[in-house]
Amino acid sequence: MARLAVERSHVLAAAALAGVLASCAAGPQTPPVTGPVTPPVVQQPPAETGPISYKPSGNKEMDAWRTDFSARALAAGHDRTVVESFLGNISPIGLWLGSEVQAAATGVGDQAEFAKPIWDYLKVPMGNSRVSTGSAKLQELAGLFDSIEATYGVDRQAVAAIWGMETSFGAVIGNFDAPNTLANMAVEGRRRGLAESELLTLMKVVERGDAKREHLISGWAGAMGQTQFMPSTYLAYAVDFDGDGEKDVWNSTADALASAANYLSSSGYAKGQPWGLEVNVPPNFDYSLADGQDRRLETWTAVGVAPVGGGPFETNGADFAELWLPAGAEGPKYLLFHNFSVFKKYNNADSYAFAVGMSGEAFLGKAGPMTPWPTHIQPLTVADIKLLQAGLNSRGYDAGTVDGIAGRRTKTALQGFQKDNGLVADGYPTKAMLSAVTGQGSSSVAAATVD
Repeated sequence: MARLAVERSHVLAAAALAGVLASCAAGPQTPPVTGPVTPPVVQQPPAETGPISYKPSGNKEMDAWRTDFSARALAAGHDRTVVESFLGNISPIGLWLGSEVQAAATGVGDQAEFAKPIWDYLKVPMGNSRVSTGSAKLQELAGLFDSIEATYGVDRQAVAAIWGMETSFGAVIGNFDAPNTLANMAVEGRRRGLAESELLTLMKVVERGDAKREHLISGWAGAMGQTQFMPSTYLAYAVDFDGDGEKDVWNSTADALASAANYLSSSGYAKGQPWGLEVNVPPNFDYSLADGQDRRLETWTAVGVAPVGGGPFETNGADFAELWLPAGAEGPKYLLFHNFSVFKKYNNADSYAFAVGMSGEAFLGKAGPMTPWPTHIQPLTVADIKLLQAGLNSRGYDAGTVDGIAGRRTKTALQGFQKDNGLVADGYPTKAMLSAVTGQGSSSVAAATVD
């Protein structure tokens, strides 16, 4: 036993000696850390500065514009990554840069709402397919429309009608890259200021996180989504109605329709009030009263204007209206209320606003107008209207710019000429009126009076 104890003591001593030697070989020991640990400093690469380098677009004018605009965007404080993502892959679009279709695409006078007679323009929005689809959408999305009406105070048929007019209920939203489209518009030049402003606004949309870069699909003029918002309109009125954190007017029907309703509401839409009412007028009516001026309903009643279906006017508080003759004295006649001007915030053409109002009512089963269109009247071409405008201007009736668009100013000038020459002063441009204005002597005026 004693021997075993001695041997055991020798083993323990050897182990202790080995530990001391190992400790000495390891060097001095670091005392344990008892305070907070400071993380190592990671050197960040310096922020990139200076102009962004782009690969050529294939168009020297576009490249020069991009260099200048990119520098201005950076100087204005826009995110460098966003600027590069917008401008890095721009390329010429024939629609804007030198194509044969450029004039048709950019010439306002050739747009359908200006170039076609109103009865032709209405064929699509009042067609069976559009009306049946609109009616179905109102039923299918009844819950969504309930919520939108309650939130924004805009009648569902008005929102649905704009949805149909703009993209055929989301079916045709365009296939252009919005930044590239706006870049092409800027390079083309006629609307450079507008295009550049919209492009900078669109950068802000992405920088705020309202939309992703890859979502920015537009039509040929830069309008985006199911209800075709320009970037400035999007920034001001787009909403996240479905609550997913994005204002996705491209893929979310709820966001798109609620954004349109927000726009209409902010523009002064009055729920439950008419946009327009078809009316009758008495014989020998003074059509010069259709001069674009709002008058009280009592005034219209006093001169014999009455609802086409009979009975009193029912306007839910809308007291002022203008008399409008979309096809002259021979066609349907309407009193237009404030909601009509709200529709024109989307598109400033009377025919567009009229189509919105008419198609929305058709979705609810209210067909119109009751008075037939005077389709026997041969409408004027854009070239004819230019001649008419020039003739009116030369006679001292201010028709404004000779642009081939028979807008309010042209019709008011024509009314003045008609009234001074004893003609029916409805301001409606016809072949007879063109002959009367541009003809020599009094024979053409007499012929127009007989017609």
